[in-house]
Amino acid sequence: MVNLDFHTVPHYGEKFVLESHWAGARGKVMKGALTLFAQDAGSKLMLYTAADIRRAESDDQVLSFLSFWRGVSRGLKPTFVFDARLTTYKKLSELNSRGVRFITLRRRGERLVESVESLDGWKRIHIPHEKRKYPNPEVHESWVTLRDYEGDLRQVIVRGNGREKPAFLISNDFETPVELLVGNYARRWRVENGIAEAVKFFHLNALSSPILVKVHFDVAMTVVADTLYSMLAKTLQGFEDCNADTLYRSFVRGSGEVEVRDGVVKVTYPRRAHNPILRQVPWHRLPMNVPGLEGANLDLHLR
Repeated sequence: MVNLDFHTVPHYGEKFVLESHWAGARGKVMKGALTLFAQDAGSKLMLYTAADIRRAESDDQVLSFLSFWRGVSRGLKPTFVFDARLTTYKKLSELNSRGVRFITLRRRGERLVESVESLDGWKRIHIPHEKRKYPNPEVHESWVTLRDYEGDLRQVIVRGNGREKPAFLISNDFETPVELLVGNYARRWRVENGIAEAVKFFHLNALSSPILVKVHFDVAMTVVADTLYSMLAKTLQGFEDCNADTLYRSFVRGSGEVEVRDGVVKVTYPRRAHNPILRQVPWHRLPMNVPGLEGANLDLHLR
């Protein structure tokens, strides 16, 4: 399962003119670099980014990611999850012809919403999620055809999910139980949280240069930093699912003593509340040298 979403990185430089795009976090259209993020739904790791996407190119980005995915996935068949703004029905048809499953939203108009009142055959489902505020919505399933899409689509209308208007999910997956289908789309918020963390903690939106390459550099370094924090979390018992801000406050931020002598870099950590967790980390399995210092040995100590 791969979550896909666009994010507009605001840009205020005057020397380089960027297109204006919709910025969901700001609730308005503004000048910036449109960036695609792809996230593994299971590990929540960012897998792919594409920065400075032109408006005319935005609909094709899901196919560009598919080309990347097939180059690195070694035959794994993904399911792409994204909202209605990501691409067009014509591109959905192309995804289907290439054997890729997807879950997205149907663009709803007033007539479509009004037609819900006359539908019969609703059933209540349960979405297993501890923190979900509305875990038992009502759904209505049907098969539909849409303009520019070749073939049938599975449509699941969801109401009673805390929204004023019902949601219209569409998918080319006709086999997955409806509870799982709705739950998989509901977990798309993970990529939105990942982008929000990139903005808040890694300062993705704090561009300081009018040079376009700075946009690409900031996005790439944000993904690298997110990956490194995720790798750190996996080694810390009880903190596997914590965000980068929590890991930084609990383990990274702080002082220590560094002594370099006879080709050995000795790092001594002060006494802190989370030291017992650090002691459980299998440090002997990690690289114990410093490449930047001609391979000097690294010696870690906890007081």
